[in-house]
Amino acid sequence: QVQLAESGGGSVQPGGSLRLSCAASGSPFSINIMGWYRQAPGKQRELVARISRYGGTYYADSVKGRFAISRDNAKNTVYLQMNSLKPEDTAVYYCNQFPVSVDYWGQGTQVTVSS
Repeated sequence: QVQLAESGGGSVQPGGSLRLSCAASGSPFSINIMGWYRQAPGKQRELVARISRYGGTYYADSVKGRFAISRDNAKNTVYLQMNSLKPEDTAVYYCNQFPVSVDYWGQGTQVTVSS
């Protein structure tokens, strides 16, 4: 059973940066595609970025050029570097495999972008 734990969220001003981490435990980090998702108040959860085991990436148009996803298979960790943050990036950020597994949702980490 895989457990995923997100960390690194916080409050920043517009234009700021944050780096989120997703640590996997409970079994070997064998998930092929890992994704970062977010859910803003009153909105559906959406895919932000995903990365394959071999480094292929995808980004939602809303974050392309500002966010960068990476993974360290040896450390069982996936990262999301978020730059040039905007108020509309405010949300709870989650990691999960892609496509998602309902069993893998963690607590998420809150990101708030506000002046």
